[in-house]
Amino acid sequence: MPSNASAAVDHVQDLAAYVSASPSSFHAVHEAARRLEAAGFVGLDEAQAWKGGSGSYYVIRDGALIAWVTPENAGPTTAFNILGAHTDSPSFKLKPKPTTGKFGWLQAGVEVYGGPLLNSWLDRELQLAGRLVMRDGTQYLTSTGPLLRFPQLAIHLDRAVNDGLTLSKQQHMNPIFGLGDPAGEDLLGLLASRVQGASVDASEIGGYDVVVADTQAPAVFGANSEFFASGRLDNLSSTHAGLAALLGHAASAPADGPIAVLAAFDHEEIGSNSRSGACGPILEDILTRISDGHGASVSQRRQALSASFCVSADAGHAVHPNYAERHDPANRPLLNGGPLLKINANQRYATDATGAAFWARLCDDSGVAYQEFVSNNDIPCGSTIGPLTATRLGIRTVDVGIPLLSMHSARELCGVQDPYSLARVVERFFATAL
Repeated sequence: MPSNASAAVDHVQDLAAYVSASPSSFHAVHEAARRLEAAGFVGLDEAQAWKGGSGSYYVIRDGALIAWVTPENAGPTTAFNILGAHTDSPSFKLKPKPTTGKFGWLQAGVEVYGGPLLNSWLDRELQLAGRLVMRDGTQYLTSTGPLLRFPQLAIHLDRAVNDGLTLSKQQHMNPIFGLGDPAGEDLLGLLASRVQGASVDASEIGGYDVVVADTQAPAVFGANSEFFASGRLDNLSSTHAGLAALLGHAASAPADGPIAVLAAFDHEEIGSNSRSGACGPILEDILTRISDGHGASVSQRRQALSASFCVSADAGHAVHPNYAERHDPANRPLLNGGPLLKINANQRYATDATGAAFWARLCDDSGVAYQEFVSNNDIPCGSTIGPLTATRLGIRTVDVGIPLLSMHSARELCGVQDPYSLARVVERFFATAL
């Protein structure tokens, strides 16, 4: 990848297009698959037999995607270099019997998904997006465009609101989508009508996974156009960086080196405990089948995993200028200061000395600066897919990501340079043996 400023701008514009095309995890993997196929990757069906050997492939399991490039000279003990990320973001998920309302308002019944910053979702034009599954098993993607709003109570009716806003997830987080009698409306029918390229009978919908997503377009702004604001940067920024890096790596047609893998999991924001989450078997399943295609024995597969490495990429915190006391006093990352190396003594991040040294080498070789992140001791940090992958597969793992402000807001903020810097290092990683 070139390393100039214009390339960073091009990358963030492409990130904007990717986020806009990905209002749900299902849309995110669909858009990734579209881009991979355009570059010559072949989609595989887990229920079918696979032919082994070199090439570029991907698999979709629900809202997760695994894509990989196997070099021509790969064998039974060839290592895997894995970029782990996730496709989901904190939001709200449509409940059963979703068409509700009162006092002449139509409302959508939603359940909180993950840990969204609730107040950030107020007074915004929102959409519903996700998948509809028919009774015969056929699946469709749907997205409504601007449809919903969580209306905040006017200050005239709550004079103390600026002293502290308290929101009940059940009482106050019910978005409006129209006027009328809920008994005569059908929100699922509306979703069925918004499926593109197909005529869907709402009465045949057997299940759905539909979330709320912001519809405001991403934007570059700031005194020197140094900021990038968008929804779902946690963690589509990492998924997109991994996708861009894998496409760049595939274009170089490597004959040797590790097998480069992009593992974009679903359900990280709610604990990863699913068939498409990092706690599930999806990554191990795919790696095993890739090894099987090279005729690997169980012992040889263990050799390959021992030589493998995972970069777990998930967004982290930049220092907040108005709340600096919430951050570690010595480690205060800044936007456009480079991607983060995330460290936690209690292994909430999987970084250890070996991983830190490897990440430092990759950044040096890529000409990219990086920043260390550690939490304030009085404010415990969250976790990522990194420790899960390291624990499940025994693969060396390091936790990284770009710095954000307003994490888990409906609209997050990063620097224009950082997503591209992360993609550059990841592309170098894909070609570098441990």
